[in-house]
Amino acid sequence: MDFLTLFLIYLGCVVTAVALLCVCSGRRESFLARSGSGVGQVLSFVVPTQLQRVTQRELHRLFHTRSCLFVGLHIALQAAVYGEYTWEVFVYCWELQFHLLLLLLPYLLLAGNMGCFILCSRADPGIITKSNHASLVKIYAYDGVLFQKGIVCPTCNVEKPARSKHCSFCNMCVHRFDHHCVWVNNCVGAFNAKYFLLYLCTLTAMAATIAAITAAFLTRVVLLSHMMQGSYIDDQGQEHAVEILFLIQHLFLTFPRIVFMLGFVILLTLVLGAYSCFHLYLALTNQTSNEWCKSRRYGCSHHPTVQPHDRQVVYKNIYSKGVWMNLKEIFKPPTVLERKKK
Repeated sequence: MDFLTLFLIYLGCVVTAVALLCVCSGRRESFLARSGSGVGQVLSFVVPTQLQRVTQRELHRLFHTRSCLFVGLHIALQAAVYGEYTWEVFVYCWELQFHLLLLLLPYLLLAGNMGCFILCSRADPGIITKSNHASLVKIYAYDGVLFQKGIVCPTCNVEKPARSKHCSFCNMCVHRFDHHCVWVNNCVGAFNAKYFLLYLCTLTAMAATIAAITAAFLTRVVLLSHMMQGSYIDDQGQEHAVEILFLIQHLFLTFPRIVFMLGFVILLTLVLGAYSCFHLYLALTNQTSNEWCKSRRYGCSHHPTVQPHDRQVVYKNIYSKGVWMNLKEIFKPPTVLERKKK
């Protein structure tokens, strides 16, 4: 198998990984959903009706109901990456006398990440029930744009508190609803948002640390072998100085699993890093993913002003109280008593 074929296989895996990561955003009009709809229309002409119904039912169960499939995939990907890191990268780096604390850092981050994962997936995100509805409805004021007073959830049969939303996955209303994350198989709401933010940050740090150690190992191998000062002879018998493309191909053929893992964790670092920065921005501005997506329909501002009745409605984020107080709200969600003191 030549280098181009291996690269195309790797590119296909990258596209698949990006498509899977798009699922965690919870956006119904995502690229994956639109692509799936287009493919479904084409296949409807050639696939039997009975098979279409079975497929639609299974896809609905997979992407619109709570399922442990993505949790299992999450664990499998982590096991594959850490298995390769342990059995090859760690051993090679130990032989090259890398510092032990540096080599153990990914395991420490893994322990912290698993703790945040368990807390986020098992914690109550802020389920609204008839017993706690009266107290939760007093915490946030209605902004009159995204959240209107008097709106009743037809499923739960209760008035929706401000910043809440009914989750179709879990079939319940959630206080300060952010989104439903299939990777933790739980909603992200007021009471587990801190665990989700820490989960994202530690996951990004894990991928970045493994990528940095693996890249340092491959760089050390290249430097010790003096490969960059060498040359190679191509198929036409001509001699060339070693180039980056040849070097990558050589490393890929020499350490295929390590180079493949490096590419995968670099991709994860970029995607998860961007996603973590986005959620950190939401935390610092006291917004949720649900509110951010809805506010795109209006002009946005973080400072409330009174709008004349004859002008188009502009969304104002009335919940932001400053960077420090916004971040504090994530790690210590407000209660009714705290709100009355203000």
